[in-house]
Amino acid sequence: MAKATPILSVITIVYNNVKDIERTMLSVLNQTYTGIEYIVVDGLSNDGTLEIIKKYESRITKFISEKDEGIYDAMNKGLALATGDYVIFMNSGDEFFDTDTVAAVFANAEDADIYYGETEMIDDAGQSLGQRRHKVPEQFTWRGFSLGMSISHQAIYIKRSLIEPYDRRYQLSADIDWIIRATKKAKKIINVNRYVAKYLVGGMSKTKHRQSLAERFNIMKRHYGLVPTVFNHFIIAANLGWYWLRNRRTND
Repeated sequence: MAKATPILSVITIVYNNVKDIERTMLSVLNQTYTGIEYIVVDGLSNDGTLEIIKKYESRITKFISEKDEGIYDAMNKGLALATGDYVIFMNSGDEFFDTDTVAAVFANAEDADIYYGETEMIDDAGQSLGQRRHKVPEQFTWRGFSLGMSISHQAIYIKRSLIEPYDRRYQLSADIDWIIRATKKAKKIINVNRYVAKYLVGGMSKTKHRQSLAERFNIMKRHYGLVPTVFNHFIIAANLGWYWLRNRRTND
């Protein structure tokens, strides 16, 4: 008997992003993979975003537009609406890498707990900025985030049965904690060995960098312990310094 096609819940969170929302929505709606439940959670936008969403409302599985208490509150609302076998967030400004991405991910292996791949960075104009600084690991476990977020949340497909709500004590970095908690439960994790997403550089974690770093430190301390986290931050700082030095030489 043929195995059932897994249903993927794709969740898009948006608030007042009229510039990027259509590009993100079309990257979901134009997927060749048919088993997609598409959920859009809008924070009561007033800049024209809602008008764009409503153009495609007949193709959206579930849509809500209401005030929220920040991005992770909105993302938790999306999770509460999801009924698929797997969940991925493709928030406003981000995209699937190409129209065959989801089909290629699920064709890679059957019944994984987590699938993950590589992410291309793009700028506000949609132009490529190349690969993320953190190249995805060949093999991944929950300990893999101890030296930084090596997989972006747009590039990780998680079985819904492993997922818990985002911890809203973190305002900027709850996605790291969320992925670690799910990965701790995972038995079968598959690297699909391809680009699976495009990530719009920027966001609150860039504009409030110090708060984001403090949250990340506390998350890692909770999962990995204080002493290993302090030690790992020296390694992170050294890696970052070498990355910038190497790229400055390349650009000189």
